Amino acid sequence: MVDVTAKATTSRIAIAEGYIAMSDQAFDMLKNNQHEKGDVLAVARIAGIQAAKKCADLIPLCHPLNLSKVQVDFTLLDKHNSVRIEAMCKLSGQTGVEMEALTAVSVSALTLFDMCKAVDPSMQISGIKVLHKQGGKTGSWSNQSGAQEPASR
Repeated sequence: MVDVTAKATTSRIAIAEGYIAMSDQAFDMLKNNQHEKGDVLAVARIAGIQAAKKCADLIPLCHPLNLSKVQVDFTLLDKHNSVRIEAMCKLSGQTGVEMEALTAVSVSALTLFDMCKAVDPSMQISGIKVLHKQGGKTGSWSNQSGAQEPASR
């Protein structure tokens, strides 16, 4: 791990996004809460939050962080039969939270896949990236390419 002892404690935020595209049937069942495993979005939200909190256990050189907020949101994109996943992680600390936001998005997408795979085992996860970070020595940064909707399946 990198030594962050000398770094100033600042408020830090990171926002990441990702997508999962699925068949018409799987998407309709998701929208109508009809998947056999239960409330897919609620479970995926909790999984994403839990993943952000466990990031240092999953990625060997990540610092364990005391997150002050994790938020995972979903946008259903009817036109593409896909779900946009956005995660925001926040803390006051000496290192950034990009990895935690990316992990939250990734595990949320994997949870959506797991819960819908009986209907559509060929779902596609894509576009996982950091959209914005704030805090620390480098200040604020935003991904200039912004959000991009996935291609329809």
